[in-house]
Amino acid sequence: MSTVAELIHAQADNQNPGLLFEDQSWTYAQFVQACAQRAAFLLDQPRNGPFHVGLLLDNEPEYLMWQGACAVAGATLVGVNPTRRGDDLARDIRHTECQFLVSNDNYWEELQALDLGGARCLNTNSKLYREGLKKYEGAGLPDVEVSPEDTFCLIFTSGTTGAPKACICSHGRVTANVQRVIDDQGLTPEDVAYVSMPLFHSNALMTAVLPSWGSGVPIALRRKFSASGFLPDIRRFGATYFCYVGKPLAYVLATPEQPDDADNTLRRGLGNEAAHADLKEFERRFACRLQDCYGSTEGGVAMVRDRSAPAGSLGLAMTPGMKVMNPETMVECERAQLDEKGRLLNADKAIGELVNTDGVPAFEGYWKNEEANAKRTRGGVVWMGDRGYRDADGYFYFVGRDGDGLRVDGENIGTSQVEQVLTRHPDVVIAAVYAVPDPVLGDRVMAALQLREGVEFDAGTFAAFLREQEDFGSKWMPSFFRITEALPLTQTSKVIKQPLRREKWRCADPIWWQPNKSDPWRLLAAEDIEEWEQEFIERGRGDVLEFA
Repeated sequence: MSTVAELIHAQADNQNPGLLFEDQSWTYAQFVQACAQRAAFLLDQPRNGPFHVGLLLDNEPEYLMWQGACAVAGATLVGVNPTRRGDDLARDIRHTECQFLVSNDNYWEELQALDLGGARCLNTNSKLYREGLKKYEGAGLPDVEVSPEDTFCLIFTSGTTGAPKACICSHGRVTANVQRVIDDQGLTPEDVAYVSMPLFHSNALMTAVLPSWGSGVPIALRRKFSASGFLPDIRRFGATYFCYVGKPLAYVLATPEQPDDADNTLRRGLGNEAAHADLKEFERRFACRLQDCYGSTEGGVAMVRDRSAPAGSLGLAMTPGMKVMNPETMVECERAQLDEKGRLLNADKAIGELVNTDGVPAFEGYWKNEEANAKRTRGGVVWMGDRGYRDADGYFYFVGRDGDGLRVDGENIGTSQVEQVLTRHPDVVIAAVYAVPDPVLGDRVMAALQLREGVEFDAGTFAAFLREQEDFGSKWMPSFFRITEALPLTQTSKVIKQPLRREKWRCADPIWWQPNKSDPWRLLAAEDIEEWEQEFIERGRGDVLEFA
């Protein structure tokens, strides 16, 4: 099948379960009919621009029904990020030229005050909406020709470092990915796919929803991810497969372990960006096989971690054009030289940007953003915006996002590497490592830690633990530990570091610090901050205090 519309059509007569949500359920046939009803409604409405339909909803059946409706009506789905607010939210809707915006009472009041560029808003909780749809009850699937080249959806990037860009995803590209997931995971109608990741994000769409439609797998949908609700949901729905992105594994593992955790129906999971230690512990605790991958919504790059992949690596490339290049010279970087403990010895020559020299044809671009398109494909190469290195055996390693590096005492340091070691400590749920300025030159390492509930932090003991780790670099030790109840996250649980870098040590959270390596660790006080920042001024570096 080469279009999402074909996936929907193929399930039209399927009387097996298709959608499970709380205490409700739909067969696939009933679900397809709901999609057809909404598609008929859409096709009967006038519009003054591109056939773009924005969805501003949490994970709920209406979201999936409108996704299917867009597919069979030939409309382009726009997944609107519900964590965006005010002018930023309005900007996303206007930028993608939504003719319709499907939402509900959760967001309705705020939408009324925004300039949405003429988008017609539909409130799924309203009587007007229900009466409007009723006219199209029993409608068949529309006779609309949808081609593989047509745009199925616009998916926004996470926006952790700036305004999010809308990635163009064609029917042909996403369905090719669907078949790979079905084959790799061995999905059959006997499976049940658990989806708690946000539906506006590519992870849930590409690794769970569409593969389920393509293989007749029932979808068990949760409104929002819950660590404490994860295992009860798996047991309740009999889920055998799930998707994840970001830190959910860490959150689930932070819940108290029970003797019967492995007594569940779960057999496999697919996702990305999980810590190596979390992958191993999750598999042990829940008797579930995980596959962690690296890729992008934009396309053009894919890696998979096999069972023999070195700890901390992204895995091997699935495409031959994957390389690490110097973004300034546009020359491939040296292969990484690692010591017997896995520490990088030639960071200055090995670290570069992850690229695919053969990937430009697979990159379908960003909606109305030629500047970003040109930056992404300069020199006939797809530039990922992620920094990393590659070892002699071909395994790739992630260092950090573009602009997320540190330079300490003349040495380049990857934040991801340091974070992996910090999260090995049993008391750490999430760690975020980032650069703060040094009063003399370069950067200091700062780490924000979210700890398990009830844990008391002792910086000296924690630092001693880090020094005991064989692969912990000599210049990786943070000068500051910020202890916080919650880190700023995207809805896909990616840490947003920009506000952390901007705040530096000026925050209400307790901060342990070590001004010099020989000093004892102590809590940072107001007088310490005043004295510390005065040193910047005296050394002529006061200006760096205002940069994020």
